[in-house]
Amino acid sequence: MCMLYCTGESCVEVKTEADSNDITEHPHDDKPRPYLCKVCHKRFTTRRGLRRHSLAAHTGRKLYSCTQCEKRFSKQRYLRKHMNVHSSKPDVMPKPYFCTVCDKRYKTKAYLNEHQLVHTGEKPFVCAVCDKRFPTKQRLNRHQRTHNGDKPFVCTVCDRRFATTGSLNGHKLATHSAGELYSCTQCEKSFSTVRYLRRHMNVHSSKFECTECGKCFEVGRDLTAHRRSHSGEKPFQCSVCSKQFTKAGQLVVHSRIHSGEKPYKCHMCDKAYRQSGNLSIHMRVHTGEKPYMCHICDKAFIGPDRLKDHMRVHALDTSLGKPHKCHMCDKAFNVSGNLNKHMRVHTEDKPYKCSLCDKSFKESSHLRSHERHIHIDRRPYLCPYCGKTFKMNHYLKYHVRIHTGAKPYSCGRCSERFTRLDKLKKHLLKSHDEGSRFVCNTCE
Repeated sequence: MCMLYCTGESCVEVKTEADSNDITEHPHDDKPRPYLCKVCHKRFTTRRGLRRHSLAAHTGRKLYSCTQCEKRFSKQRYLRKHMNVHSSKPDVMPKPYFCTVCDKRYKTKAYLNEHQLVHTGEKPFVCAVCDKRFPTKQRLNRHQRTHNGDKPFVCTVCDRRFATTGSLNGHKLATHSAGELYSCTQCEKSFSTVRYLRRHMNVHSSKFECTECGKCFEVGRDLTAHRRSHSGEKPFQCSVCSKQFTKAGQLVVHSRIHSGEKPYKCHMCDKAYRQSGNLSIHMRVHTGEKPYMCHICDKAFIGPDRLKDHMRVHALDTSLGKPHKCHMCDKAFNVSGNLNKHMRVHTEDKPYKCSLCDKSFKESSHLRSHERHIHIDRRPYLCPYCGKTFKMNHYLKYHVRIHTGAKPYSCGRCSERFTRLDKLKKHLLKSHDEGSRFVCNTCE
């Protein structure tokens, strides 16, 4: 049986009833642990323990708050340790464990032992994938998520997932919090926390500055990754095709090309993506959001790449505007991908074959349109005015103009306007004898 626990804005589904497969003994005792966390598969002896774990570990919530300051903690023992900071007893030392090398003090011996690895340089925990070493097991576990793509921490507001609680909390503050903003005194940027502002100030102080090009970064790891662009170092190699990458995350995404894995699925249609960013851009097809606007003609786009392609239309130099030329005719294109598609007109190549019938297509988008239109009875595109649904996004666009009365295509010869470009072309040909019909090269 599954139950839903809710606290404020957080709701967590947990498995609460054991079957024969759920009774698992812990290696250190013989207590049955029938309560299973569905996110990380950790087991607990009581329902209360599972509930506390689920809320603290997978929602980013910090349930234990200090009564003397605004700090909150995910575990009660963290709060107890923190209370030493506020202790006024003269015989109590908040940080009794000190380093003999640098005199830095710590609240627990475990923290001291972890710190001393800085001086010894010891990194006993090794990643089995890339051989990178870490001083603590916790840091190794966090690093391994870059390889397996695990993101166990879920935002309860927008369902976005994160690899660490820090990333989740930062996202909540930056995206969903209406609290105070901390502004940079040297530029116009604002931040949701003082920590983010301090990190940003490293850019202005040149703390992490590239000695090759002078570019500055907020954190050292970004500078380390950037330096590889100068050195040419690519330490992360694909085991299938031997392609190399400067960042571990790039290798993770690339590996999905070989595995065919597309973990980021659209809940409104059948599309799936290798990267979460591509899914976010795709969702704007359904929402109609177009945040990237051309500053010249005010045309808007769902993603930065489409805006970049569009900007070539405004390039004054024709060679710059359409640098990719066909060697078989006089056509030119603004991106190489469009030239590759065009070449199939000459070669008559149709590499995209339908698995349900014998039709083939020159472009993958044409194959997907064919499958949705002919073989799949899904209508993911919903009209916000009347609720009518459509198989194709452009059908929805045409339909919406019935409600809005929009006619974006105007005739330059008369005052007529049209809802679609093909109707304008027909009008120009019929009324003004402008344009051309398709002519057969054989019989003309």
